[in-house]
Amino acid sequence: MKSSILMMLLFVLGYIVCFGDMSSLNNSFVDEETLQYFSDFKNKKQLIVVNKPATNIIKTMHGDPYECVDFYKQPASEHSSMKNHLFCYERLQIPSLTNLETNNKKFGYLWKNGIGCPTGTVPIKKVTKDEFVRLNSFSEKYKPQGSWNFTYNQSNIDNQHHFAVSRIKTGKGKIYNGATMVANTYNPKVKFPQYSSTRIHIQLGNDFIQAGYTVNPKLYSDSKTRNFVYTKVGENQCYNSMCSDGIIIVRSDFPLGSVEETCVRGDIEGYVQIYGLLKDKASGTWWLEIEGKQIGFWPANKFQKSSDNNVEWGGEVYSAHMPSPQMGCGYFPVGRVRYDSVIYNITLVEENFNIDKRVKNREAFSDNNHGYRVANDIYSDIPVNNIIYYGGPGNI
Repeated sequence: MKSSILMMLLFVLGYIVCFGDMSSLNNSFVDEETLQYFSDFKNKKQLIVVNKPATNIIKTMHGDPYECVDFYKQPASEHSSMKNHLFCYERLQIPSLTNLETNNKKFGYLWKNGIGCPTGTVPIKKVTKDEFVRLNSFSEKYKPQGSWNFTYNQSNIDNQHHFAVSRIKTGKGKIYNGATMVANTYNPKVKFPQYSSTRIHIQLGNDFIQAGYTVNPKLYSDSKTRNFVYTKVGENQCYNSMCSDGIIIVRSDFPLGSVEETCVRGDIEGYVQIYGLLKDKASGTWWLEIEGKQIGFWPANKFQKSSDNNVEWGGEVYSAHMPSPQMGCGYFPVGRVRYDSVIYNITLVEENFNIDKRVKNREAFSDNNHGYRVANDIYSDIPVNNIIYYGGPGNI
C-alpha cells in the first residue's frame, strides 16, 4: 500500500515538472484539455510552439480573431532552419512581375481597428481546441498534393484528389526561381471534410509550397473562401503559420487564413488576388507576395532543393469518398472571363532570374474531364495575358 502511494506521488511530481510550464502561459490558442487527445511527445511539443504569448487579440473585418505575437516568437521561428538565423531581410531584388496596381498601400482596411497588429508583432490566427485537434488529425490522403503523380482516367472515381491545372511539362530538365498569378476568387460549394483550392504549386524536390485561396471546412470551421499558404518539409506539413514548419510572417497588417471577397458569375466586375512565390537571388530565401507586398518567407535551407523543378497553376479538390466538390466557379469553362474561373498574367522566374511572361513550356491537365476541365490561352487578345480557364461542377 505504501509502495503504491509512493509511486503515485512520484508520478504526480513528474507530471508537474514536465508540464507545469504549460499552465503558466498567459495566452492560449488551445486550452489544457486538448492534451488528452495527444499521445505522443511531438504533438505536445507542437502545442507549446503554437501556444505563444501575445500582446493582444484583434479581429478582422469578418470577425476572425488573431493573436498579435512577437515577431521572434511566432511558431515558425522554432524550426531548426531558423536556429542562429539573423532575422535580417531586404526587399527582393526582383522587379515587379505584374503591371496591375493595387489601391491599398497597406492592409489596414482588412482589420476592425483599421491598422492590424502593433509594430514588432505579427498576426497569428487564433486556433480553437477542436481546430487544433483536426489540424493534427489530417491523414496523408487529405493533405494538398501536386498533380504530377496523377494520370487521366475518366472511369477512375477512387481517386480522392482531382486537378484541373496548367503545369510545366516534365522532362525538360529546367529549374525555376519563382512564379506568379492573378486569380479571380469564387466560393465553390464544399461539404465537410472536403476542400476546394485554387493555387500556385511549386515543387522543391520532394518538398513543396502552395499559395492561393481555398474553401476548407475542416481547417477553418466554415465554408468561406480564404487565402492560404501550405508548406511541405520532409515528412512535416503545415497550413499558414500554424506550426513550426510554416511560413515566417513579416507583415503586421496581413492576416493569413482570412476571408476573401468573391465573384458572382457573370458580373462585369469581379474580385481578383495577386499571388507570387519568389526566390531572392542574393540569399536564396523564398518569399510569399500577395498584392505585390511581401507577406512572409522561408529560409533557403528549409527545403530539400533550393530551386523548383515543377510548377503548376490551377485547381485542386479533395472528395473524401463523396461526390466531389465544385472547383472555381462550379461550371465548366466556356472561354469567357466573366463566366469562368480564370488565372491570368502568369509568369515564371527562370534559372537566370529572367522573367518569362508567356510560359509556353506548359500543358493543360485534368485527371477527369467528367468533373473538371482546363484550357490554356497563351495569346489572348483581351487586356490580360496568358489565361488559364479551369473549373467544374465536380460530382464524380
